[in-house]
Amino acid sequence: MTDQQHAYLVTRLDRLNDIGIALSAERDTKRLLEMILFGAKEITNADSGTLYILSEDKQYLKFEILSNSTLNVQLGGTTGQEIPLLPIPLYLPDGKPNLTTIAAYATLLSKTVNIVDAYQTEDFDFSGTRKYDQIVGYHSKSFLTVPMKNHEDEIIGVLQLINALDIHSGEIIPFSEANQSLVESLASQAAVAMTNHSLIEGLKDLLESFVRLIAGAIDAKSPYTGGHCRRVPELTLMLAQAAIDTKEGPLKDFTLNEKEFYELKIAGWLHDCGKITTPEYVMDKATKLSAIFDRIDLIAQRYELLKKQAECEMLEQQVATLRSGEVFDYTNAVLKLQTFKQKCDADLTYLRNINFGGESMTNVDQQRVRDIGATPFVNIDGHTVPFLTDDEVYHLMVVRGTLTAEERAVINNHITVSIDMLESLPYPKGFQHVPEYAGGHHERMDGRGYPRGLRGDQMSVPARVMAVADIFEALTSKDRPYKRAKTLTESLNILGKMKLDNHIDPDLFDLFVREKIYLKYAHQFLEPEQIDNVDESKIVGYQPK
Repeated sequence: MTDQQHAYLVTRLDRLNDIGIALSAERDTKRLLEMILFGAKEITNADSGTLYILSEDKQYLKFEILSNSTLNVQLGGTTGQEIPLLPIPLYLPDGKPNLTTIAAYATLLSKTVNIVDAYQTEDFDFSGTRKYDQIVGYHSKSFLTVPMKNHEDEIIGVLQLINALDIHSGEIIPFSEANQSLVESLASQAAVAMTNHSLIEGLKDLLESFVRLIAGAIDAKSPYTGGHCRRVPELTLMLAQAAIDTKEGPLKDFTLNEKEFYELKIAGWLHDCGKITTPEYVMDKATKLSAIFDRIDLIAQRYELLKKQAECEMLEQQVATLRSGEVFDYTNAVLKLQTFKQKCDADLTYLRNINFGGESMTNVDQQRVRDIGATPFVNIDGHTVPFLTDDEVYHLMVVRGTLTAEERAVINNHITVSIDMLESLPYPKGFQHVPEYAGGHHERMDGRGYPRGLRGDQMSVPARVMAVADIFEALTSKDRPYKRAKTLTESLNILGKMKLDNHIDPDLFDLFVREKIYLKYAHQFLEPEQIDNVDESKIVGYQPK
């Protein structure tokens, strides 16, 4: 070996090491496959090459990457162009091994095949190759076909190189033994890298499936929040991507790499995982008086009893009057009874309406509940008691929604449980921020949120993004029992008020409106009647550029 040849070999060995290191770091499957083929072409100075992957049923070799420098052809991989060639069968129709096709032969016998001249050999069928050469004006001569075996000695694919070129003359030459050894080494490294990549992707898929399973279980637990855990991550990623893409304003320097973006996705799916411990009677409390059943029905029965008592009282008065020989004013008595019944019906209708909850309850409304509650009522035991119990009055006077302060504390505790659950997990590198992202969606910019009372400057941008997404989803959700689904205009105005109240991130709110993230989300998840014509100039708190 001359000094020049030795130096060239050392250079290729160094390049082989560099490629091996790069293969172990690559996480994108298509780029990984391209690196394998292009690296093999580089260290052997091959003009053309193909990388095959063994099918899951181990019956075929599938074309994954095809590269021909002379013809300037690049197919498969990151090109997005499909390779218009059928997979190579490893077995013939009669079940016998396909040993006449070089790639199948290398796979079945786990053996490297080095062909000096494909046009002169009789060991393999190159008729298809010759036809292809004739069509495209090419000459496939020297072949090096190497099976790719992983660390468990399993063949996962085949690396095939065509036409080694002399570095000086450019003439087609056979693949040398040194080239063969280098490619076999590369193929081994590549197979291990591909297997590791496959294992990592498999674990990633398992993790994501498990996360989705948990989120689905939470949504299935309550018919009134079904889909929340699915919609929030979708909206979170929409807004996060808009923040990444913006090139001006306070968010212009915000960025997330691929791993960080995926981390936020996982956090979005798990943001309410603590609800798995929330009692159904709280989570599913559709009305203020809901318990095992809706106690409004008991109140309705009391009103029927109250009206019957009034009828009996009128009849008793009539009998007593007639016995005394006096004239009973029947018309006035009936009118009085009807008026009383109408008041009972009106009060019941009122109680039914406020029982469903709402956005607010005035002091006048609350006083009316107290007055109704204080009405004397003779129960079935004959005791005179207030018409409503203290507990019923307390629940009916809930100002917003259907939950009392105590029940609100129970449901709010889900975020503390979520954080505890998420912080207890042994996260691999790249997932350490999941608890912080997921646990911040109920915090406020002014520090009056929960559970930790964090201010805006103590929260990451992804956590603030999730807070906006969580609120907007809740406002527009059509499956909440205590309120109707709001329109886009209504929801954006409420968000705008929250911005002015220093509840949500003002820059993210403006971005949410400016980039029309609300509309993108609406077309995917909202009902047509919710998608009204939004006049952005009239949205409360919105500051256009």
